[in-house]
Amino acid sequence: MAITRALLSVSDKKGIVELASFLHKKGIEIISTGGTMKAIKDAGIPVTYVSDVTGTPEMMDGRVKTLNPKIHGGILAVRSNPKHMEDMKKNGIKPIDLVVCNLYPFEQTIAKPNVTEAEAIENIDIGGPAMVRASAKNFHDVVIITNPDRYGMLMKMLDEQGDVDLKTRKMLAQEAFAHTAAYDTAISQYLAKQL
Repeated sequence: MAITRALLSVSDKKGIVELASFLHKKGIEIISTGGTMKAIKDAGIPVTYVSDVTGTPEMMDGRVKTLNPKIHGGILAVRSNPKHMEDMKKNGIKPIDLVVCNLYPFEQTIAKPNVTEAEAIENIDIGGPAMVRASAKNFHDVVIITNPDRYGMLMKMLDEQGDVDLKTRKMLAQEAFAHTAAYDTAISQYLAKQL
């Protein structure tokens, strides 16, 4: 289960350029979105824009960019399932083996004094949690990293073992679901206060 293709899409850019550089040196193809792609590209690292993968531009002020079968099919396909692999082939979908994603800074946004409801709502991430949850669901085939503090561990493991073992994949999936659960809880509590 070697990692050959990664999707990097993060709000917290800490360490992302170093990780992208490492992945590139390992021969791993990188696809990315907006600000993350700019940071990677500005560092001189080859990166494919997510719109070039989906064939659809980012739209609605970035509200819609990764919600696409070329992304979610690549994440959710069970590699050992011949039907899934056939569906991928038929639809021109390539597997995504690593997803590095953390979510829009909702809690930091609502902590600002005089934040408007409109500002808060625009910081509710939709595509991010969908990718995180899809990756975590398919942890046997996809490595999900939501915490920049895990980049070092990932790089060490890929250097030493060439892959990420199942126990680590499961631990990262659990962490990812905890990340989206905490995120949804913060949004729910914010909306409750508005009532």
